[in-house]
Amino acid sequence: MLAASLKNPSIPIMPSDLEITEISAVLGTQTSDQTVVSRHQREAAVALILSPNKDGLEALFILRAKKAGDPWSGQMALPGGHRDPGDASLKATASRETWEETGLNLDQAARYLGALEPVRANPRSGIDLLVTPQVFALEETRPSLAPNEEVAQVLWGDLNGMRSGRLKTEAQFPEFQRSGTFPGYQVDDQVVWGLTYRMLNDFFALFP
Repeated sequence: MLAASLKNPSIPIMPSDLEITEISAVLGTQTSDQTVVSRHQREAAVALILSPNKDGLEALFILRAKKAGDPWSGQMALPGGHRDPGDASLKATASRETWEETGLNLDQAARYLGALEPVRANPRSGIDLLVTPQVFALEETRPSLAPNEEVAQVLWGDLNGMRSGRLKTEAQFPEFQRSGTFPGYQVDDQVVWGLTYRMLNDFFALFP
């Protein structure tokens, strides 16, 4: 009976832990700068910031401060925002927004690994928004941060725990006028869901 239970096909095979060298090899030095094709389309970028620790890899998340009229306020997110006319690239957008929101200078504190494919956000006000995640690896673990008024809290999430499914959860978000239950990843007492959850899954899909 013991031998049979050990061969149970329902027992999941845990993926090996992600490492910076592996991620760098897959992403290379590619960039992903989308061209705005019409006045109904805009671009944005977020920073997926990786930091090694004794347990593997973690990523930086922000809990957005609650703000009237902001559909993303109060939600978990990656640092980022809309591309400004002065941004030379979407990498520059992600770096600028990270500096403004957290006080972290990615040009000095991190190595750029590459970009993921853009993700289309739910259209609002008739504007088609493409969000491109830019991936960075920190040179040191958990550097000092100085969040601005747009950020209620900075949190670090266990990427390997998310990828393995150990931190996968479901939650309801009535405060965002969303009915039903949505999948997400647990980060401390918060849940990463929606667009950021989709981006993380796109990232994990690169490492089957």
